Amino acid sequence: MVLDGKLDEADWKNAEWTQSFVDIEGELKPIPHFNTQVKMLWDETYFYVGVEMEEPHLWATLTERDDIIFRDNDFEIFIDPDGDSHNYMELEVNALGTEWDLLLLKPYRDQQKVAVDSWDIIGLKTVINLDGTLNDPSDIDKGWSIEIAIPWKVLEECAPKSIPEDGDQWRVNFSRVHWDLDVVDGKYQKLDKSEYNWVWSPQGLIAMHYPEMWGFVQFSTNKVGTQKYDFVWDTIEDHKWYMRTMYYKQKQYFDKHGEWMKDMMHLKNLTPYNRNFKQLPQIQLTHSGYEIIGEMKDGRIVIQHEDGLVKVK
Repeated sequence: MVLDGKLDEADWKNAEWTQSFVDIEGELKPIPHFNTQVKMLWDETYFYVGVEMEEPHLWATLTERDDIIFRDNDFEIFIDPDGDSHNYMELEVNALGTEWDLLLLKPYRDQQKVAVDSWDIIGLKTVINLDGTLNDPSDIDKGWSIEIAIPWKVLEECAPKSIPEDGDQWRVNFSRVHWDLDVVDGKYQKLDKSEYNWVWSPQGLIAMHYPEMWGFVQFSTNKVGTQKYDFVWDTIEDHKWYMRTMYYKQKQYFDKHGEWMKDMMHLKNLTPYNRNFKQLPQIQLTHSGYEIIGEMKDGRIVIQHEDGLVKVK
C-alpha cells in the first residue's frame, strides 16, 4: 500500500467504516458536532489504520516528537493485544504529523510511574492529508485524514503471537481530542476549557486508560471485500468482566479501609457473568495484594490481580 494520507486505494474502498465516533462518556452526552470514522486493514507486516475527520478549522502547533500531543487537536490509537489491561501502546498524532508514542505498563489508576515515553514504534508510518489550509483562520476547511501503518514487530512483546491469525481478537480503541478555537490578531487561539473527547468505543467516564472498556477488533485472513464474517463473542469476556467488578469493589474497599476483603458475599450470586465457572471464584490474599481465581467449565482459568491485571490460562 502506498501511504499518502488519502483513503482512496481499492483496498480502503472495500473496507468498512466504523460507526461515527461518540462522546467518551457515552449516550448521555451530545453527539459530536464533527464526524470521525476509521477503517482498518492488515497484512503480514503492518496493522493499518485510516481515519477521516471533519474539521472546519485545521490547527496544530506542536512539532517535537513525544510532546503531549492532545494539547492540540489530535487522533489517538490504543492497542492492548492480549486484552489483559497491561502492557498496551498509545499513539497520538496532530495535523502537523507530530507523533507521541508510548508504552503503558499499567493503566494510570493502578500505579504512578507506568508510561514509558522513551519507547518508540520503530518503523511506524504516519502520513497526513489536509483538506484545507493549516493555521489559516481566513477560510473554512473540510477536514483531515491520516494513514497509519504500525509494524507487528514492535507489538510482539505485548501480543500473544508475532502476528494475528484468522479469528483472533484484540482490544483496541480510537480517540479524537478536539478544542474550540478563537481568532486573535488573525491567528487561532485555543480555548483552554473547551476540550472534547470523541471515541470509537465509549468509556463511560473521561479517561481513556480503562482498557477493559475498549472495543474488540477481530482479524480475518480473507482479502478485504471478498467475504464478510460475523464477530464471534467469546463468553469468557463476560466472566472476565464479572471478575473486573470484584476488582473495582476491592479497590473501593482498600481506599476506605486500607486492607483487602478476604471474602466477597456477592460471589455467591450466580449471574450470566459467572454461570460458566466450574465453581465460584475464590479469593487468595498474597503478600502484595490478592488474586481472584475462577476456573471455567471448559478448563480455562481466569485470574484477576489487585493491580488490575487479568490473565487467562
